[in-house]
Amino acid sequence: MRDGRVILDRVDWEVGADERWIVLGPNGSGKTTLLQIAGARLMPSRGAVSVVGERFGRSDLRTVRAKVSLVSAATARVLRPFLSARDVVVTGKDAALYPIPHRYSETDWAAADRSLERVAGPEARALRDLPIGVLSEGERQRVLLARALMGPAELILLDEPAAGLDLAARERLVARLGALASDPGIPALVLVTHHLEEVPPGFTHGLLVAGGHVVAAGSLEHVLTPPLLSECYGLAVDVETRDGRWWARAVL
Repeated sequence: MRDGRVILDRVDWEVGADERWIVLGPNGSGKTTLLQIAGARLMPSRGAVSVVGERFGRSDLRTVRAKVSLVSAATARVLRPFLSARDVVVTGKDAALYPIPHRYSETDWAAADRSLERVAGPEARALRDLPIGVLSEGERQRVLLARALMGPAELILLDEPAAGLDLAARERLVARLGALASDPGIPALVLVTHHLEEVPPGFTHGLLVAGGHVVAAGSLEHVLTPPLLSECYGLAVDVETRDGRWWARAVL
């Protein structure tokens, strides 16, 4: 089963295998907590959670973690800074934090190179041997994304991947995520963001959360509307869209 399912505050949220979701909401609304639970890194205090066909409390959470790739700043913090980009990517095969040489075959290393090239393009060759501790924020995000694509994941969770990026780095990342969203070989994607400008083309659905509650869930066209975003953020918001990209601004 390739579907993820998270129940939040008595509201069912289902992520289909071919769907690309964004989770949007103000600071403290529960976005990162929701992803931590969906990635089996955090247990809920109440309620029922089922992700990629595994029911919390009945399944081994290690099985869930093997099926769900979580890309977040927390991941980057626990990786040793002297590891090369290639080392980091290959650990995505088994969600390890350090590459043990005998654990990976030549096929695995070749797959890591392809994954990094898929995400970083022509920059992959220059990045692969650099320590992640010296990479820019944008480069590090591309390496972490390549790591997520290495494993047998059925669900990929992206927690604010554009945070801290400058305009050029953000646009490169959004373009790469848009390309991945259009690839039928990529599993379900869930992207947490604060900004509509970071929503990649090809993403299909949106979940608005505020104060731990779901404000709205559904297709982007039905969710990213001025009334719903205004309710979510507690101020009047105007929304524009062009060529698959979104913008929002406060109406003061």
